[in-house]
Amino acid sequence: MSRLAHTLGLTEFQTEILDTVRTFVDRQIIPHAQELEHSDTYPQEIVDAMREMGLFGLMIPEEYGGLGESLLTYALCVEELARGWMSVSGVINTHFIVAYMLRQHGTDAQKQRLLPRMATGDVRGAFSMSEPELGSDVAAIRTSATRGADGDYTINGQKMWLTNGASSTLVAALVRTDEGHAKPHRNLTTFLIEKPAGFGEVAPGITIPRKLDKMGYKGIDTTELFFDDYRASAGDILGGEPGRGFAQMMDGVEVGRVNVSARACGVAQRAFELAVRYAQQRSTFGKPIAEHQAIAFSLAEMATKVEAAHLMMVNAARLKDSGERNDVAAGMAKYLTSEYCAEVTQAAFRIHGGYGYSKEFEIERLMREAPFLLIGEGTSEIQKQIISKGLLREYRDAP
Repeated sequence: MSRLAHTLGLTEFQTEILDTVRTFVDRQIIPHAQELEHSDTYPQEIVDAMREMGLFGLMIPEEYGGLGESLLTYALCVEELARGWMSVSGVINTHFIVAYMLRQHGTDAQKQRLLPRMATGDVRGAFSMSEPELGSDVAAIRTSATRGADGDYTINGQKMWLTNGASSTLVAALVRTDEGHAKPHRNLTTFLIEKPAGFGEVAPGITIPRKLDKMGYKGIDTTELFFDDYRASAGDILGGEPGRGFAQMMDGVEVGRVNVSARACGVAQRAFELAVRYAQQRSTFGKPIAEHQAIAFSLAEMATKVEAAHLMMVNAARLKDSGERNDVAAGMAKYLTSEYCAEVTQAAFRIHGGYGYSKEFEIERLMREAPFLLIGEGTSEIQKQIISKGLLREYRDAP
């Protein structure tokens, strides 16, 4: 058989893109990831190279200057990037959620104004839904936008866990507006907020206070965002109509869940690569530890999980590309891949023994990255809730 996580049915162009990204990862990301991650340094040179490769425009339609590729192509590229360093894949994740939401729900004027600049990376997107006390109860959002007599809105509140919060120049923020609807989620609106990059009061009424210190997922900036009487126009509402934000965000989150699945696949693949290499180099009792049945069986289990996770991720991406509803498939993929990633990484850590605990070895970094994937874009428990609701919907009338 070929190496793990091989995707069948790709076009020649898709294969060419993936080969280019894989070479880029091996030559420019993996050799520098440890140093950048341990120093919590933003990978500016890597990001600049990604811009030159056209990765920021990968899923943006050609008419707006992008490559017009599928979610599958994007997910496979993310898988490769995360295999090198998960933080690098995070640089483009929120960017593409926002670009996708614009493509699907934006007005013609919004698309013309923003997508060409997003394709080049001149405008970088961030996605803001969470709040400090919100958890997974999106309908309980407190950040509010009040409409004035002139038709403009005044936004006040605090948002949390913005990936690329400081480095981004466009934030899609979900806030509460008074639409008078009995269903709470129908009173939520997505605003497209353009701002300068940086920390502090970056624009009148917008403050990015600091970079949050995290266990892993280093290098990339994760921040809060404070609105203090920020003025937004009605033209800043995604799609031009208030009250549609929840559905727009959930559409974007499905893309995000495929992304997190791809990241989990990439991290798991790297953990397996490190484990299978180390197991053949390290000897005990007169032979490589890979020849001991306990280690050999562990490698077999790891490889099976890597392969299964990849197939689930590819299926979810292809389903989204087809235009079919994929909430259950995306939930299943995100749940399975993140759990398998944690298990594979833990197994690789065990195979490394004491060396796995050393910062000199790469597996230590992967051990701190994998837990994030269990909670990013919704915990495993949230995915189970989504999956079960979908199953009950489909099987309600089954005999």
